[in-house]
Amino acid sequence: MSEKPISPLRQRMLEDMSMRRFVPDTQREYIRAVKRLATFLGRSPDTATPEELRAFQLHLTETGVQPPTINATVTALRFFFKVTLDRPETTRHVVFVYEPRRLPRVLSPEEVLRLLEAAPGPKHKDGAQRHLRRWSASHGGGRAEGLRH
Repeated sequence: MSEKPISPLRQRMLEDMSMRRFVPDTQREYIRAVKRLATFLGRSPDTATPEELRAFQLHLTETGVQPPTINATVTALRFFFKVTLDRPETTRHVVFVYEPRRLPRVLSPEEVLRLLEAAPGPKHKDGAQRHLRRWSASHGGGRAEGLRH
């Protein structure tokens, strides 16, 4: 079975990424992002204008693509236009999307107590309680509520 020939443009981008020691997964994602742009345009991606890149990003947003994927695509396109094509001005309208940070879930006192009670033996329970008291004291709390000495 013979492999599909690689276009000179794709070969150059792969070389640019290899020189910078991009891992294979990153290379695959960057190529995939440029391929999505080519599909959107219906022609070679190196012919894209700044306005078409803006329209592509708008298309990604409107079709429900999540912010991490959009941001990875922006990074790939910036690399493609800045490094491979030496046309950094083309990506001037392509922007990163705000990704809201999720707060970690905080356990309630009851959940902490259940967690401690589930410890396999007294040695583990005592150690966990000592650690929790120390943590509570260092974070502005006095005695850890609901814990026995």
